[in-house]
Amino acid sequence: MGRLKIAAVQATYVLMNRDATIDRVEELTSEAAQEGAQLVVFPEAFVPGTPIWIDTRPIWDGDDEWFGMLSDNAVVIPSPAADRLAAIAEKYGVWLVVGVQERELTGSTIYNTVLYFSPEGRLVDRHRKLVPTGSERTVWGMGDGSTLRVVDTAQGRIGGLICWENYMPLARFHLYAQGVDVWLAPTLAQGDGWIATMQHLARENRMFVVGVNPVLHVDRIPEDFPDRERLVPATFVEENGPWIEPGNTVIVGPSGAVIAGPVREAEETLMAELDLAEVAASRRFMDPTGHYNRPDIFRLQVDTTSRQATTTIGTHDPDSGRDSHPTP
Repeated sequence: MGRLKIAAVQATYVLMNRDATIDRVEELTSEAAQEGAQLVVFPEAFVPGTPIWIDTRPIWDGDDEWFGMLSDNAVVIPSPAADRLAAIAEKYGVWLVVGVQERELTGSTIYNTVLYFSPEGRLVDRHRKLVPTGSERTVWGMGDGSTLRVVDTAQGRIGGLICWENYMPLARFHLYAQGVDVWLAPTLAQGDGWIATMQHLARENRMFVVGVNPVLHVDRIPEDFPDRERLVPATFVEENGPWIEPGNTVIVGPSGAVIAGPVREAEETLMAELDLAEVAASRRFMDPTGHYNRPDIFRLQVDTTSRQATTTIGTHDPDSGRDSHPTP
């Protein structure tokens, strides 16, 4: 257990522009690395930006063109876009954790995903959001248990869940049991209630918690964005104000005390140096998957298999051109 300097990046993306937003990721990662950051964390769905029409407009009301932009700008793995993110982590020698909207090469379904890149420029892990919330289900599919893992670093274990997944106690417990020390919660959630949630999680598992939000002012939507006035109607701005995403980034210690933030209505990177020895010290009193657990009473069964659309039975011999199948 060592010390870990973390940067929680509350920033504005370039809406539905993957490459320009990755440029932003590099610019902001460079700045954080110059300040000594070892772990740089970006918000939920940061690349290529939140599909804001799901909340500013009636669902399904003429959003085909916008969804097409989202599909075209989603991150496919592997792809040049994913390679660029890996190269940024390697160039600046940091752990890079970034929320993306991921599309599989052969399909149209898009997943709300968080990618973990090592300082060596490797994609070490990814997590797909298990349950999109409310209107999010019109743009994102559901992940499965195969991406519920924590990541080992030289300083400690990092991991977490996306936005309202953090309200799923069994998902939390499964990751707690893997020994997570620094909990990452990329999110779109706003307000003081979310800050209280971050504090509760920190106290529940006696760990550091990092909530990271995007921030978007209506003026930052490109003037040439298709149907811009319909995307964010004047009535929406009148009722909700010009900050479509006001931000809510925070860093919390194992006691539940706020270390940095929350920051709102501004682009800002929160920095904090975490002494991970505090995690073990705090768990003397409360270790929810250790001495404060009762496995003789409670059991959690987790299915970590990957749920693919199809399952292939048998093999294909390219030399003979024949398929072979198991004997019944």
